Parts: sequence; C-alpha cells; structure tokens
Amino acid sequence: MKTPIKFILSFALLLLAAADIAAQELITNVYGRDVQSLNGKWDAIVDLYDQGRKNKIYLNRKPEGKTDFYEYSFDNGLRLDVPSDWNCQTPELKYYEGTVWYARRFDAPEQTGRRQFLYFGAVSYRCRVYLNGEEIGAHEGGFTPFEIEVTGRLKPEGNFLAVEVNNTRTTDAIPAMAFDWWNYGGITRDVMLVSVPDAFIRDYFIRLGKDSDDRIDADVQLAGAAAGTAVRIEIPELNVDRTVTAGATGTASASFRVRRLQRWSPADPKLYRVIVSTDRDRVEESIGFRNIRTEGEEIVLNGSPVFLKSISFHEEIPQRMGRAHSEADAVMLLSEAKALGCNMIRLAHYPQNEHIVRLAEKMGFLLWEEIPIWQGIDFANDPTREKAGRMIREMVTRDKNRCALTFWGVANETQPSGPRNAFLRHLIACCREIDDTRLIVAAFDLVRFDRQRQLFVMDDPFIGELDVVAINKYMGWYHPWPLTPDKAVWDVARGKPLIISEFGGEALYGQHGPADVASSWSEEYQEALYRDNLRMFENIPNLRGVSPWILFDFRSPFRFHPANQEGWNRKGLVSDQGYRKKAWYLMKAYYDKH
Repeated sequence: MKTPIKFILSFALLLLAAADIAAQELITNVYGRDVQSLNGKWDAIVDLYDQGRKNKIYLNRKPEGKTDFYEYSFDNGLRLDVPSDWNCQTPELKYYEGTVWYARRFDAPEQTGRRQFLYFGAVSYRCRVYLNGEEIGAHEGGFTPFEIEVTGRLKPEGNFLAVEVNNTRTTDAIPAMAFDWWNYGGITRDVMLVSVPDAFIRDYFIRLGKDSDDRIDADVQLAGAAAGTAVRIEIPELNVDRTVTAGATGTASASFRVRRLQRWSPADPKLYRVIVSTDRDRVEESIGFRNIRTEGEEIVLNGSPVFLKSISFHEEIPQRMGRAHSEADAVMLLSEAKALGCNMIRLAHYPQNEHIVRLAEKMGFLLWEEIPIWQGIDFANDPTREKAGRMIREMVTRDKNRCALTFWGVANETQPSGPRNAFLRHLIACCREIDDTRLIVAAFDLVRFDRQRQLFVMDDPFIGELDVVAINKYMGWYHPWPLTPDKAVWDVARGKPLIISEFGGEALYGQHGPADVASSWSEEYQEALYRDNLRMFENIPNLRGVSPWILFDFRSPFRFHPANQEGWNRKGLVSDQGYRKKAWYLMKAYYDKH
C-alpha cells in the first residue's frame, strides 16, 4: 500500500510554498476565539492508487444527463470520525499507508467585516485542502496545527470541504521511514472554522521575565490593524490594566512590574485570567507565570532546585488502539501520570494535542515537548532541515504561552556528525527566535562503559550547545550490566543537569517468571530491572530527573514477538488494558521519596 513517488514529489512543490505560511501564520489561542466546530462524521474514500486528484473527486460532481456517470461518490460510502485516525475505525485500514479523501458539507452564514480561517489541529501526515472545488492549501507534519484563510471563499449554505490525506512514510519525512510507534493516518485533531474581525489579535506572548519574579513581558501581534492601534492588556487579579500602541508592523510590546504575584509550580499550578483587547477584538485565556533556569548542575524553578519525576506517553489510548484526541482522552492519560506521583511529562516523541497540554498545565505538570527527530533523519538534506524548522516553529508558536512548557526538545537518539550538528543548531535557533525563556534539551543514547576507567562516559561535544542533557539508557534490557548497579558510576555531562530520559524493559502484564531471566518477559524481571536502575541512579552526581519509558504499553509494528508483543511495545508500567505492572509500584515508591 505505497504511494507513488511522483505523488510525493508533486506534494512537495506545493508544500514548499504553503508550509512557510503555516509555520508563521497561526492564530494564538484558537480555542478562545469565535469558532464553528467541523468535527463529526465525514464521508471518506480510500484512494490506494492515488487516482483521486486525476479524477478531480474534490469537485464532487453528480451525473446530470442520462449518459453521465462518475466512478466515485462520497455519498453512502465509508464514514470516518473526525478527529480520529482511520486505523482504529475499520479493520481494513489497520495497517493502511496511503491516501484517504475526507469530505463534508457545512454552512457559513455571511459575516460582514470579519475574516474566516479553516484551522486544523493536525492532519497526519501530509494533506491538501479543497474548498468548493478549489485547492486552497497544503501542509506537511502530522503533529502541529495549520490554518488557511477562506475569507471571501465561503457560501452561506452548502460549502463542500475535501481533504486529501496521506500518511506514506518517506525518507525525507519527519519522522522518517522507521519509527517505534504506530503510523496513524487521518484528520487526527479538531477542525474549526474560526471567525475574527478584519483587524484582529493574531498572536501574543505573555510571560514572566526570564530573570525576574515580578516583571511581566508582553508582546502582541495584530493583523490588519493600522499603526497606532491601542492594545489593552488586563490581568484583573494582579490589578494590571495597561494600554500600549502598535507600531507600523502591528506589534505592541510592554514590560511592567506586578505585586504579590503567585508563581505557577507543580505543587500550586496557579493560572491568571488574562485579557488582550483592541477596539475591534478581544481574547481571553488563563496564563501562569514562573521562572526556569539552570545553575551549574541544578534545574531551578522559581528560585529553588527541582528534581524531575517524569514519565513519557504516546498520544494514544491503548484500550481503543487509536490516537488520543479529546479532553476525555487527556484526563485518562494525565490522571494515570498523576497517580504515579509525577511532576513532569515528556510528550513523546512529538507535539501532542492542545487538550493534553492545557490540562497538564492545570494539573501541575512540567512539560518537555519535541518534534519527531527520531533516528533515520537525513541531516544532510537542506529541505528536510527547513521542514523541521517549520515544524518546531509551529510547536513553539502554539504553546509558548503555556508556562508548564519547560523544555523544547530538539532531538532523540541521533548520531554525531557535522550535518547533524548543523541541523540541530538550526532547530535551537528556530526555538530561540520565538522564545528564549525555556531550556533546550536533547536525548542521547551514546553513553558507554569505559572499562579502563570503570565509568560510564559519553563522547558527544554537542552537549555544550544544550541547557540540559538527557540520556536514554536501557541497562538490563538492551545493555548487559558490566558491573553491579551499586558500582555503576557515571561521569557524563558534568557541569550540566542530566536527566535519564528513558530506561526500562518489557513485560507482559500477568506473566510471571524468574526475576533474572529477560526472556521470561515477566513482571518480576521488569521490576528487578527497575530496582537495579534506581540503584545505579544514586551514582550519577548531576542527575536531576528521571523519566521511565513508558507509562502505557503502546502499538508498534517494530515489535514482532508472537506471544509477548503482538505488535505492542510492552515497556509500559501500565498494560494496554490499563492494569498496573509490578514496576509501577516500585516507581511510585521512588517518586514518593523524592
């Protein structure tokens, strides 16, 4: 079920033009705007041989004369839920990689003096969008939002929206050809028609000054507004009511001191009601304020060192075997992390939906967010680098006002090289050009045991580019112990904070066996492996956080074992059916003590 390379190349030509717009033109806080949801049942056509564009099925033509006919119809056929992936909705699409056309009709009553945008929370992996028979835009990247202006293109009744979605893996995609999670395809997040005034508040970034506990910095970007437009910023609980003036580019900036500010933290996730308005537009949401920095080997939150009690999870509901996409899904995932005693979530390995991010902030989780730079990336390919830059800018643009966001992640398990280093420097620059308040991190899997020195070491000078260094190391699973855990001393990235970002091993829930035999796939072996690793962590002097891999068992075509895996990565502390394994309780006790 492969898509011809000709199709992929034709996509690329349009994406080069469209992706720059999508990366830089995103309406901040779309959930706080005047929106019409386009979620629900959509008609669908599976296009295995990519004939839909050739046959112009986006025109949705109907026979008019006695001899007319068309070899397609969106009516009375497949129906798919939006948002969702197609893989979980019908058995025939479980492994499908290729093109599916989505379509629906909607009304859009005429609005004078307003602009309208189609907003997609995410489409996996690439798409073209057609409105009333006209191609209006495209996007590549399965985990970040994009928007297309449709002002003047809508009819009061009966608009026909078609989306051509393709999830074929390619060497220049991000992630690339092989990755250890399911290749879900479809319109996987919310779709909305957004209505704003002709002159509107497009973007804003309101945060606590990087090195201050009482100075708030605010930048507001207007669209369609004249120079000199007054912008009002209000935080009623802090008695803030400031008016600033937009310049010629539509940007208005201000810095002001506040009194009695209560800073956000995992223990007390305080959020303030913030209102940004002009004479034509008004946006309101909840924003928290906190400081995060490093001091030597410490990670410092609001002036005090913090130990990160983290966990990772995929954007997946195991029991449904499909993408997580709703507020209810976010509650399920985050509640289990809270029960474990975590104060941080590593959102693996891509930006997850906004429901998860916003609820995590309300529940008091620090967040690490990254784009899927996960092995196999062609670092020497300039278009791939620019594509990654667009993706990471879309991520930062969407979530920069979420104070829970603590780390921007730029890579996971990459090999040192000149092209890799240049690629990652580009991503760091893309993050910092929008937001210089967060910490930059990358996860490495290059730690080795130096037998002469009897130490664990790592040789990768790129760690000097990072604020925090993270290590994925599966001692007792992929790597045998060269000595007992109590003697496993580390000398890695000294002078910087270090996080163990992945460790663990696989166990099938309910399977019992010897605690010293990996091939038993037993809960006892996983529990013993965790106990050994936790003992080793005592010998890492600059350790400032741990994040086991992973909270839930998750689906992966990587995993072939017919009895113990069956297409699942079984490293979860919780099974695919929601049952806690023995190692969960060990990790819970560790976090309770830290």
